[in-house]
Amino acid sequence: MSETAVTIPIDRDHLSADLTVPDRAVGLVIFAHGSGSSRHSSRNQAVARALETRGLATLLADLLTSAEEVEDRITARLRFDIPLLSERVMTLIDWAIGHASTRALPVGLFGASTGAAAALVAAADRPAHVRAVVSRGGRPDLAGDALPQVAAPTLLLVGSLDREVLALNQWAKARMRAPASLEIVPGASHLFEEPGTLADVAARAGDFFVEHLRRPSA
Repeated sequence: MSETAVTIPIDRDHLSADLTVPDRAVGLVIFAHGSGSSRHSSRNQAVARALETRGLATLLADLLTSAEEVEDRITARLRFDIPLLSERVMTLIDWAIGHASTRALPVGLFGASTGAAAALVAAADRPAHVRAVVSRGGRPDLAGDALPQVAAPTLLLVGSLDREVLALNQWAKARMRAPASLEIVPGASHLFEEPGTLADVAARAGDFFVEHLRRPSA
């Protein structure tokens, strides 16, 4: 397994990211973190480690530059800028399909909170490359008009205690044309802090990604 810190060019700046590629990887999962979070999110890190044990490469990247992160900590504005965040996810996809260690790997997207909306918009814009999308406690409703354009199979994971977000996920699922499943994680709140709930998310996401990213010959 190789673990590498990488920088991904964006306009006149760059995004910082961590790329992990297991031996004989069967696919790549690109993470789109949620509101006010970063690639260092303990929850996304935990999910990434679990996916890697399933033979999935992971790319955890900051969706904001260093200067933008400083601004967002003050204004909390950019974390809800779905057009900006989705463009950054597209940049990650384009980088991955051109990078030597990941170009042959089918791509999946894992989004949390507002990152789920960014992942879905990116999937709609890159249908030839995105094979699956998983949302954890996400806000897919914020993807708006992009929802019916998503072609990739999508798994929406929501905690049973996160009732407002559950309703928003039900609304979004009804507007999707791609195969979409909404699964409720028992006893989980929005951040999946309850014992065992994040492991449940990781297991469900792992099953979904392996099913949809594994190549026939893998």
